[in-house]
Amino acid sequence: MSRISSIIINIDQQRLHCLDRSGNKFCDYPVSTSSLGTGNQNGSFKTPLGKHSIAQKIGDGCSINEVFVGRQPLGVLDDLVKADVGLPDDIITSRILWLQGEEAGINKGENSQGEGIDSYQRYIYIHGTSEEDKIGQPASHGCVRMRNKDVIELFDLVDEGCQVLIQK
Repeated sequence: MSRISSIIINIDQQRLHCLDRSGNKFCDYPVSTSSLGTGNQNGSFKTPLGKHSIAQKIGDGCSINEVFVGRQPLGVLDDLVKADVGLPDDIITSRILWLQGEEAGINKGENSQGEGIDSYQRYIYIHGTSEEDKIGQPASHGCVRMRNKDVIELFDLVDEGCQVLIQK
């Protein structure tokens, strides 16, 4: 049983707040959300607002700074850099908490114009990053980035299904 019952991500503060089962703040972490602001549309590279849940936890037991490509572990960042492996622009490291939208027409399915807005289909995650120096300021491509040690700690404190609210 996890110690955290819900998460609130505050875009303006660039903070992730964890609440226990009584609704009390259990812990919080600095984060980095999208450099382009908030939005739910596919291809916008913006952080989606609204109610979400953790659909999948990926990376249990992986090393700190493990790089994930297509949600698959590729190797530790330093080793991959030394090997001159071509890495993506937005490197996902350590752990992935894959978010699923819970509000049809807002962050799940399509909007009223028939445009895709589904957070899960957009691959919106809470994840570790190779750019820890940018934590605390908007810098991501839509996901919620965390320091590697922090995302590992959070990963161990939450269960799949944990509620996540992303708000301004």
